[in-house]
Amino acid sequence: MFLLRKLPSAYFSGVRLQVLDEKHCVTSVPFKWFSQNPFRSTYFACLSMAAEMSTGLLALARTYRSHPTISMLIVRTEANYFKKAVGTTIFACEDGILIAETIDKAISTGEGQVCSCKSTGTNSDGEKIAEFIFTWSFKARKQFQRT
Repeated sequence: MFLLRKLPSAYFSGVRLQVLDEKHCVTSVPFKWFSQNPFRSTYFACLSMAAEMSTGLLALARTYRSHPTISMLIVRTEANYFKKAVGTTIFACEDGILIAETIDKAISTGEGQVCSCKSTGTNSDGEKIAEFIFTWSFKARKQFQRT
């Protein structure tokens, strides 16, 4: 329901969460009518959504209900494509600890911090389809006190 409510394009493209813990996140995107391009492969934007989600959910899990609240924003995206995506593509990000350390530093210093997170997409045969690097910026919001 989170996808349908917050990211409807990802939901309708078939992007799904497979695994999420403090260290890694795995997402998937199928090759189907709604996610394909005219060249009979998965559209790059659908691949990007699944890859971004594998990094962003690690950050969201760490910042959920945090005090102070944390703003997060992608400030850079890089992508490399290696093979045509013609089936389900699985994206894995193993940067949960790096994200946690970066967020903790943003809180302790009060200054914005950035980290680059890699998400690698593979097909059912384990062949690398694409690799994305998302650079996230995190900043602790100032807390206002009532007087």
